[in-house]
Amino acid sequence: MQDVRILVLSGSIRSGSYNTQLAGLVAKYAALSDAQVTQVSLADYPMPIYDADLEKEKGAPEAARKLKAVFQKHNGVFIASPEYNTAITPLLKNTLDWVSRLSGEGEPPAAAFRNRVFALGAASTGALGGIRGLIGLRTILEIGLGALVIPDMGMVPNAKSAFDEHGEPVNERTARLLQAMVDRLIAEVKLRG
Repeated sequence: MQDVRILVLSGSIRSGSYNTQLAGLVAKYAALSDAQVTQVSLADYPMPIYDADLEKEKGAPEAARKLKAVFQKHNGVFIASPEYNTAITPLLKNTLDWVSRLSGEGEPPAAAFRNRVFALGAASTGALGGIRGLIGLRTILEIGLGALVIPDMGMVPNAKSAFDEHGEPVNERTARLLQAMVDRLIAEVKLRG
């Protein structure tokens, strides 16, 4: 059987982040589906704002190198992305920019994003569930970085009241859609074995 290793992260490091809560829920669903799951916090990978002059002078930050290595140990990735002004967070964009700059000998640009399957989700206090930000993230990953992103997206609208005291979705439909997204992610990883 294909060894399914899923990396889970949130584009937010805010205390009480709904997207970090969503990331934890997806990690749980993936683990219950027999995937090996690693959940990371971008707070553990601090990076300066991307600057080509800084990169030329000092190279990529060590945190970017470490996170790239984490990406490359997994064949599936789930990103929970908050929506900021219909876009992704500056933290997540900066992280993707730095990690995409790293390529080793014989590796293509954006090597950390190739040969793995991505799934996206968002938890938002609004009624649209963060979909506008996810469209932008999908564009960055697919067109900018050459990643494979599955069509299923895990959106949680009205996030203030979407989770119970145990972090589970209060809406059964939301739970089913999230599980279906996780199932699709795992199936695509296995397919690409």
